[in-house]
Amino acid sequence: MPYDPKQTEDKIYKLWEESGFFNPDNLDKKHKKPFAIIMPPPNANGALHIGHAVFITLQDIMIRYNRMRGLKTLWLPGADHAGFETQVVYEKKLEKEGRSRFHMQRDELYKEILEFTLKNKAVMEGQLKKLGASCDWSREKFTLDPKIIEIVYETFEQLKKDDLIYKGKRIVNWCPKHRTSLSDLEVKYEDMTSPLYYIKYPLKDVLRQYQDDNNFVVVATTRPETMLGDTAVAVNPKDKRYKNLIGKILILPLVNREIPIVADEAVDLKFGTGAVKVTPAHDPTDFEISQRHNLELIQVIGFDGKMAESTSYAGLPAAEARKKIVQDLQVQNLIEKIDLEYKNRISMCYKCGRVIEPLPLDNQLFIKMTAKPKSGKLSLRDAAVKAVKNGEIEFTPKRMEKVFLHWMKNLKDWNISRQIVWGIPIPGSNDVFDTWFSSGQWPFATLMSGKKDDFKNFYPTSVMETGWDILFFWVARMIMLGIYKTGKVPFKNVYLHGLVRDKDRQKMSKSKGNVIDPLGVAEIYGTDAVRMALTVGNTPGNDIVIFEEKIKGYRNFANKIWNASKFVIQNLKDYNPSKKPTLTSKDKKHLANFKKMAKDITKQMDSYRFYSAAEKIYHYFWHTFCDKIIEESKPAFAEASSGKEKLAKQYVLLEILIGSIKLLHPFMPFITEEIYQQLPTKNKKKCIMIEEWPA
Repeated sequence: MPYDPKQTEDKIYKLWEESGFFNPDNLDKKHKKPFAIIMPPPNANGALHIGHAVFITLQDIMIRYNRMRGLKTLWLPGADHAGFETQVVYEKKLEKEGRSRFHMQRDELYKEILEFTLKNKAVMEGQLKKLGASCDWSREKFTLDPKIIEIVYETFEQLKKDDLIYKGKRIVNWCPKHRTSLSDLEVKYEDMTSPLYYIKYPLKDVLRQYQDDNNFVVVATTRPETMLGDTAVAVNPKDKRYKNLIGKILILPLVNREIPIVADEAVDLKFGTGAVKVTPAHDPTDFEISQRHNLELIQVIGFDGKMAESTSYAGLPAAEARKKIVQDLQVQNLIEKIDLEYKNRISMCYKCGRVIEPLPLDNQLFIKMTAKPKSGKLSLRDAAVKAVKNGEIEFTPKRMEKVFLHWMKNLKDWNISRQIVWGIPIPGSNDVFDTWFSSGQWPFATLMSGKKDDFKNFYPTSVMETGWDILFFWVARMIMLGIYKTGKVPFKNVYLHGLVRDKDRQKMSKSKGNVIDPLGVAEIYGTDAVRMALTVGNTPGNDIVIFEEKIKGYRNFANKIWNASKFVIQNLKDYNPSKKPTLTSKDKKHLANFKKMAKDITKQMDSYRFYSAAEKIYHYFWHTFCDKIIEESKPAFAEASSGKEKLAKQYVLLEILIGSIKLLHPFMPFITEEIYQQLPTKNKKKCIMIEEWPA
């Protein structure tokens, strides 16, 4: 009969929970050396997706393996309020209901999102259990737990005392749809072909000798709509073409305001004509230029993405205003040319895909990432770089260390203010903290706010396993804030998995119709099959290919394990373990080969090569144990065989079966536990998950 996961999985998970062994405090006293993973908290705003199933599988493999190796294992689960992400999800819900957050009281909106989040959180936790997560639910945390918030505020106050927090008016990445600022990491970039407009800016004092008696300075721009806020034109001081024009005055087209020509090294000599418009309110580089030259800041686009009332294009969306402004310039013969094939990078909101408006925002809180604190210690960035270079933190795959260090070189100050309702309120402000500020403290905040000695016993944690795509969003910030707050790295190893793709290596998306629901396929083929499909072929740092046929293949493997185990168990009815078997040379060879294979798997597990270990035990069980050893043993169970021969085969089959299901347990926990519970062996533990690893 085929294995039926529906008959076993809920029952087995209940057995595990009731055993208490998810909690390290309940493990045998021999489990002394700690091994801890703090779960990257899934967003509590929806169902788990296939990406969640990847990290749950990999982390559970690590936890189950190290528990069987005799370590005091803690896998601390949690959920993330996910600030901006959750508010975006809830805004979509409001839109479907014909409502808008802009017409709601802050308290009312917060309360609704909280109810929504807590409801989803409960669903998500049930899904984690369905996927077999052997985490300690008694230590579960939520990023909005009062104790967590208290620690977040403590860190904030410490940063303030160290003069690492400043408030200022800065150009921020503004999403006009969601009406909030975004960090640099929350902006996605797309390469596009856009028109590059060459606009003539008339000189106030006519210089006949300039450029063949031309009375203009030609400026190239992709955003004519922002020119209404120009307060200068800048040239590079090394540019000989404009040497005699520095300090001269131009007349800003359409506005007729006088603006100076300034020299600044930030200007790229090769871009356009070498002369660029300076719009301090709508470009971060221009803002910096304005600071150096004491230029005025004039905002001409509002926070709704429309032209400001102070302009003659008031109320027009920026894209429409661009067309109108170009037409008006053409009427005045102030467009020299338009390059329709200019390639540039467009900044977009990573959630809605709308073009980002760089806008000036006051009272924004920034963390100084590269400045030394008052305490005299290293900067946040330098302390993290030092820890990685010293080997206090190791990356799997190793190449990610170079990626991390390269990114840290160009680190900018971090804007931690968000203009939304959902999140941890910034003291004395209507804004909330960027969700990455609180989740960046997750490893130490969870343990500091937990049981009495948890921080002392489990910090630094052993492994941080997560996707490579949030190396900078999250991992880097955890390292920086962890060292700053505790003086220690938050984890010793960083394991980065890839993104999930379909069999054609296409990214999964609802629009493509290639999304796999992990709980849906687990319902059909069993959780163990899903976990094996997510493990085999999943090399660190590389994208993972998953498709239904692959999962179905590992369902067949589960059936093979089930039927082979049933065969062995059925032939053990008269087995007497107290009798010493007489083993043939072939029997001894089979046992020796198993031990060697188990040692090889152990080496691969210790080096995070789970994909290889899973494949090795798969091939061994199917092609060696089933196809050879079991088949060779069948004659011994015939009526004509001798008792000695039968006893030897019973012994060999049982030894290898027990060892095999132990090796398989981290990958396929449900079926291996179900088989273990049926084995007629002495000194059996309550669960296979606390059995000793067979190597």
